[in-house]
Amino acid sequence: MAQLYFRYGAMGCGKTMQLLQVAFNYEERGQKVCVIKPRTDTKNGTKLLTRIGPERETQFTFTRRDNIYKKIQKDYRDVDCILVDEAQFLTPAQVDQLMDVVVDFDIPVMCYGLRLNFRRQDGGFEGSTRLLQLAHKIEEIKTICDCGRKATLSCRFIDGKLATDGPDILIDDGKTKIVYRALCNHCYHRLKKEL
Repeated sequence: MAQLYFRYGAMGCGKTMQLLQVAFNYEERGQKVCVIKPRTDTKNGTKLLTRIGPERETQFTFTRRDNIYKKIQKDYRDVDCILVDEAQFLTPAQVDQLMDVVVDFDIPVMCYGLRLNFRRQDGGFEGSTRLLQLAHKIEEIKTICDCGRKATLSCRFIDGKLATDGPDILIDDGKTKIVYRALCNHCYHRLKKEL
């Protein structure tokens, strides 16, 4: 029986790498996968790219207005698995559509994304919140902070300084240096006190 999975972790924990590994495993066994990502993720166009090199072209990208269920029903009913990168950018309705894909077509759907926004709020990413509510299986992908502790936070730094407020989505505009780093609560707290 197919299930909806949500695999989450802080920035840099290897979410996309794990997604690519799952795709490879299915395809190595002669099975067909459909890899998708939201257009909100403007990095690398329609490709998934990992920090350590491997990359892959998606089957399709989608906007917040797109009905993913209808797209899969029309073009991808024959796949053995659907893999979603940057799942935090899904709308709640799109998460519901993915659950309908699981139930109606018996296709497993594995979503990879952030659980928290950079302000440490679950509600910062409505796609993640809905996945936490609906997914059959929720798994954390772990990484470490610079200090060696378990990192659970994806923190935004603007021109080298910790940012604690601002829009959920902020892409480097070429004028300011925007970097995201995985931190533990201890390091986050220390850096926040320094502001």
